Amino acid sequence: MATHHSASYSLTIRAVIPHQPGQFARVAAAIGAADAVLGAIDLVRIDASSVVRDISVLCADEDHGRRVVDAIRGINGIRVVSVSDRTFLMHKGGKIEMQAKVPVRTRDDLSMAYTPGVARVCQAIVEDPERVWNLTAKGNTVAVVTDGTAVLGLGDIGPEAALPVMEGKAMLFKEFAGVDAWPIALATTDVDAIVQCVAALAPGFGGINLEDISAPRCFEIERRLQELLDIPVFHDDQHGTAVTVLAALRNALRVVAKDIGDVRIAIIGTGAAGTAVTDMLLTAGAMHIVGCDVDGIVHRDRPGLDAALVAYAERTNPLGLSGTAADAVRGADVVIGLSRPGSLTLEMVRTMAPDPIVFAMANPTPEIMPEEVAGLVAVMATGRSDYPNQINNVLAFPGIFRGALDVRARSITPGMKLAAANAIADVIALNEVAAEYIVPSVFNRRIVELVAAAVSAAAVADGVARRGVTTDHGLASR
Repeated sequence: MATHHSASYSLTIRAVIPHQPGQFARVAAAIGAADAVLGAIDLVRIDASSVVRDISVLCADEDHGRRVVDAIRGINGIRVVSVSDRTFLMHKGGKIEMQAKVPVRTRDDLSMAYTPGVARVCQAIVEDPERVWNLTAKGNTVAVVTDGTAVLGLGDIGPEAALPVMEGKAMLFKEFAGVDAWPIALATTDVDAIVQCVAALAPGFGGINLEDISAPRCFEIERRLQELLDIPVFHDDQHGTAVTVLAALRNALRVVAKDIGDVRIAIIGTGAAGTAVTDMLLTAGAMHIVGCDVDGIVHRDRPGLDAALVAYAERTNPLGLSGTAADAVRGADVVIGLSRPGSLTLEMVRTMAPDPIVFAMANPTPEIMPEEVAGLVAVMATGRSDYPNQINNVLAFPGIFRGALDVRARSITPGMKLAAANAIADVIALNEVAAEYIVPSVFNRRIVELVAAAVSAAAVADGVARRGVTTDHGLASR
């Protein structure tokens, strides 16, 4: 299998190279022989005897990176001065910051922005609490809340270790939707404590994005917070995933000319994401869904099911299938992996219906690598940015919150999520949909605008909006 290189495993190697013809060619040859990709080559300084260069290389993983460095160090006369991991350099000092929107350069500025002028603004909100939406940042601010118990691909790593992910989420909110977001990492896993803490913080935010909280606690936390608060509470691991999967599946089914109501769908992984994906697909018209967990197919007669799986069994598996995940995949038109690497095998894929669709979404390593099923599946998608058809939640959550904030929604309804999925899918014109193009690029700036418009309209239609639809979507200044 060919090495798959990724910018997430890229290094900058500073090397002292003798100032003689052909010396750098030896370095380049060593990099190529180590199966790495040579990137930028920057001159740091030069003197009479040597050249110092920063050499960027793309590798497949950390071990591969170490082998590349060792190969360069093994060249006689070449000295490696330092090795920098470019991903770690990007995170140094954090990825986000708070920035003032108005200048404070004079006494007049200070008297209006802070004391004494701010007191008049506070009093105006006392007299009319709804003015908080116009007179503070609340209407454009989201809390990204985690306890670090279910970080994608890493599991229960705690609140501090989860912060880089939460900062990244906040950065994406700002970059793609102009939404100000801030990470809130909680040092508790107690459901009551989390609910109480988030509810107490809520007055400063226009929405709550729950992130990387383990199941089944995440279900109760989201439900209770939405009951307590009059702002949207959205667990992105569930609903953002569900929205993007439905968008991708809509276009994948167009490629193979199948209808969502007719296809058999096997879902590997019935945790938070798997449950939400199932419900989203059912809402969109799917009729034949079979879910699998570590103990096999979820069905009504399986002993030992907890309450969540009992409810899951009641609304899925109409044929009453039982057995292993392999039994669920056999004859399926679609397999959606929301589990772990290796949970879908080549042998299992071979048993699927003609023109099979496989979404292998475990991160960073999919349930099965695309190279393994090349030529066997009609449409392949993953959650990774270094393969075609990346099913990434960034397609959904910025636009969903942008639209919800624009109409000051009290919640995010199933209709708003369905509208978001349809808007994402429709970014790609019917004549452009292809096996390797079922979802638009996350860098397509039209996505947020279209999703926000669809979500705002759905919020108004569903009766959860405080005000009517706007046309700006808060993006005019970006």
